[in-house]
Amino acid sequence: MFGDIMGMMGKLKETQKKVQETKERLNTVLIDEQSSDGLLKVTLTANREIKSIHIDDSLLQDKEQLEDYLVLTLNKAIEKATNVNETELAAVAKEGMPNIPGMDAFMK
Repeated sequence: MFGDIMGMMGKLKETQKKVQETKERLNTVLIDEQSSDGLLKVTLTANREIKSIHIDDSLLQDKEQLEDYLVLTLNKAIEKATNVNETELAAVAKEGMPNIPGMDAFMK
């Protein structure tokens, strides 16, 4: 009985380490997004850290338009980054879960 618990604790620590390594790796995964007309381009990491923003000069003439572009484009990029982040972390966490019959239904 205690062997099983110790084995599970070891697997939990290993999973925690893999999750941390995955989070660090996601800092290097870049997500690019742009407005539909290409006038605004943003790049962020899969951990949702903004790395760059490129704004076409034509957008600098209209503050409201630029704000709208930023909101829309950043939200799309954040959504993509969040999907990548959650998928990667869920895969690592699932690997570390003990094999309990019926648990697959809860992991979907």
